[in-house]
Amino acid sequence: MKAPFRMIALIAAGAALTLAACADPQAVGDIKAAVERLEAQQKDVVTKLEGLEKQNKEILAKAGSAAKPAANAPDPNKKWDIVIGNSYAMGPADAKVTIVEWSDFQCPFCSQAKDLMHQILDAYPKDVRFVFKNYPLPFHQQAMPAAKAAVAAGKQGKFFPMHDKLFENQKALSPEKYVEFATALGLDVDKFKKDSESPEVAAQITGEMKEAGDVGVRGTPSFFINGKQPAGRSFELYKSIIDEEIKNAGAAKK
Repeated sequence: MKAPFRMIALIAAGAALTLAACADPQAVGDIKAAVERLEAQQKDVVTKLEGLEKQNKEILAKAGSAAKPAANAPDPNKKWDIVIGNSYAMGPADAKVTIVEWSDFQCPFCSQAKDLMHQILDAYPKDVRFVFKNYPLPFHQQAMPAAKAAVAAGKQGKFFPMHDKLFENQKALSPEKYVEFATALGLDVDKFKKDSESPEVAAQITGEMKEAGDVGVRGTPSFFINGKQPAGRSFELYKSIIDEEIKNAGAAKK
């Protein structure tokens, strides 16, 4: 970086010496002063360029660090053996693709994921089965009661209608609201209340939470497509994975 500027200064200095041999003292003094100004400018430019070079290195280092996957990021190639058990599901049981979600009814990101799952099921009515598993996070006060309300509604065949109502009213979750939703869905409210507090319902939820730990789930929502946890969450990404799984399933039958 410094070499070209030093060369300029040496050339200028050489020119000054040459001119000194054929010029008067005043001219030589003027040339020397010009050379000194040039050297000062050179140092200033070099300092600025070195600063820019340092900034570029810092930017590249940060970009490289950001590009590296987080240490706890899911491995999209690892396949987990996930048991569906008595978790609630939508879609054909013989679907080529099974999507399992661990979710929390008070998690705002899970609320957004609800629409994503409906979009996928609408696009693949015969090829995708969606399984919902509860993972109420301890710092969400209404997450566990809401999970119990959903499973209790499931006892009367209305798990996913309750699932949708809970997410649609996520900011107003309360025991009174659960009864209101159960009434709106035409449930036997007394049975709903009893089931919500039953050991059986609690055991299903805690069982699903244990399963989450077994497959490395640490947050919500967490999705698995045919046992693999994708590194991202979007319709375009899931569509590409689903299409590949359907293609592989077709090839396996040949």
